[in-house]
Amino acid sequence: MAANNPKAPPATQRSGTAESKLRILVVDDHPLMRDGIKQRINRESDLAVCAEAASAAEALDAVPKHNPEMVIVDVAMAGKNGIELVKDLKVRHPRLPVIVLSVYDESLYAERALWAGARGYVMKQESADVVVQAIRRVRSGEVFVSERVSAKILNRVSGRRQGPTESPIDGLSDRELEVFRLVGDGYGMHEIATRLHLSTKTVATHTEHIKHKLSLPSTRSLTRFAIHWARGDRPPPAKRGK
Repeated sequence: MAANNPKAPPATQRSGTAESKLRILVVDDHPLMRDGIKQRINRESDLAVCAEAASAAEALDAVPKHNPEMVIVDVAMAGKNGIELVKDLKVRHPRLPVIVLSVYDESLYAERALWAGARGYVMKQESADVVVQAIRRVRSGEVFVSERVSAKILNRVSGRRQGPTESPIDGLSDRELEVFRLVGDGYGMHEIATRLHLSTKTVATHTEHIKHKLSLPSTRSLTRFAIHWARGDRPPPAKRGK
């Protein structure tokens, strides 16, 4: 037996053993996406996906059950979204590093993710190798974001004006942004309420706040603006009449 063999290295020093691998929880409501991330991570000799979750609730249950050392979270999930999950993880497990993985514009979501407590933000359009790079950087204690996001944050901290590139959407709260995104994706009021596990009255209230913050005079103009924004056109919001 290895335990009686003086030449056998300790388990924690054996390359590829479970003890030596960083344990990662992957949270995404798309099974194919979870499987792809899992396969890429498990190709690394020092990384392993120890558990998967399809929702924030499943993720919060999985952490004490599987003891991951890092969590990778998607932004867009039914019910509680990834940003809110990051906040919950930060409260319950403050030393557990989280990386946010998303298809949504990093210029808008990355900074929100970092404020929520994430240690990294990676666009899903990036190669799988970038995800592995982010994992290693965060594991070493660094924060991982793109150069563009890093420059934006530094400019904000230094007090430099962002100028015309500043998005009018930046003033929305995390929940308002989620409602706005779903409007842009073509969801109706009741569908948004169901997807976010909210009442239609609450969604309507968020919609009114969004219209006010973006100076949009009607729900129709909000829908039109949100659809353009989702497509990447992002026209300036309409001004209210006097």
